[in-house]
Amino acid sequence: MTYVSRILMGLKSPTTPTVFEALIDSIIEQQISLNVARSLEYRFIRKFGLKFQVEKKDYYCYPTPDRLAEIPLEEFRSCGLTSRKGEYIRDIARNVVHGELDLEILKKCSDTKKILESLCSIRGIGRWTAELTMIRGLHCMDAFPADDIALRRMISAWYFNGEKISPSKAEETAMQWGTYKGLASFYLEVAEHCGIKPTLV
Repeated sequence: MTYVSRILMGLKSPTTPTVFEALIDSIIEQQISLNVARSLEYRFIRKFGLKFQVEKKDYYCYPTPDRLAEIPLEEFRSCGLTSRKGEYIRDIARNVVHGELDLEILKKCSDTKKILESLCSIRGIGRWTAELTMIRGLHCMDAFPADDIALRRMISAWYFNGEKISPSKAEETAMQWGTYKGLASFYLEVAEHCGIKPTLV
């Protein structure tokens, strides 16, 4: 990790403008590869987001809770999402619109455990989805999605010679990164995307 950090020094983990956006993206990415997830998110935003033009070029805003609250489930399926994910997204959007769910208030909470519990209390949100949301939407760098198969594979490549490891082993390894476990996981993801290979240097 020291080697990766040195190469990627100064790289900052991106944060979404709203917790809602991070949560919806994390739901879309549940149990699928990152490449497939990016393709679905691309379609999702262009189908439901507000379009505007700048110098004849199209840009899209992230879909708002108001917009998503009214979407029929079959419309979500047309983007490649499952009916269940469509239900989760629409239910969350409706709860936000009706004032039953305030995701942005989580930005005022400094207790990672309480944030995790709050997110996991939402229908369709498990620990992995909550932790991913915390990293992306709240910049909680001490959150660590140990259940992420791809992340475990990356940790295995760097620390265990490619041997398959359990979530608990990944968590144990990440403990050495302290309160920057989430940032370290982001660095590993970028390193893989950039083709940076494990080395003893």
